[in-house]
Amino acid sequence: MALRESFTELMKEAMKAGDKRRVGTLRMITAALKDRDIEARGQGKPPLSDDDILGLLQKMVKQRQESLAIYEQAGRAELATQEREEIEIIMGFMPKQMDDAEMTAAIKTIIAETGASSVKEMGKVMAVMKERYAGQMDFAKASGAVKGVLGA
Repeated sequence: MALRESFTELMKEAMKAGDKRRVGTLRMITAALKDRDIEARGQGKPPLSDDDILGLLQKMVKQRQESLAIYEQAGRAELATQEREEIEIIMGFMPKQMDDAEMTAAIKTIIAETGASSVKEMGKVMAVMKERYAGQMDFAKASGAVKGVLGA
């Protein structure tokens, strides 16, 4: 089942179970999907693919992690708990995240495949990584690692 359809089915199940946090989070995901679909349609592009949806989910997780840090600094435990729960729900739809060693190995493999030899070719490496590992790593962190490997 595609991700898009699984959101709808899981929302129905969460409504029946009375899980308000899960229902709210799934509604937020579907609303973000609809916004992106409308934007794509306006530009004459097809609806989001599963890889694009994973990228959207990754962005949502990152936003919640930033909010979580702010709430913890401000001493807002109830809001921090809500963000943690939303992160956990969203992460449930994403593939297992790569650890640093796996990410470095993937970077070295792609650099070897693409023949990249300088930081100027970083875009080519990042494009292949985003294609292959959508939703499996933090690309901001990966970007720094690619720079480190190509700059060395």
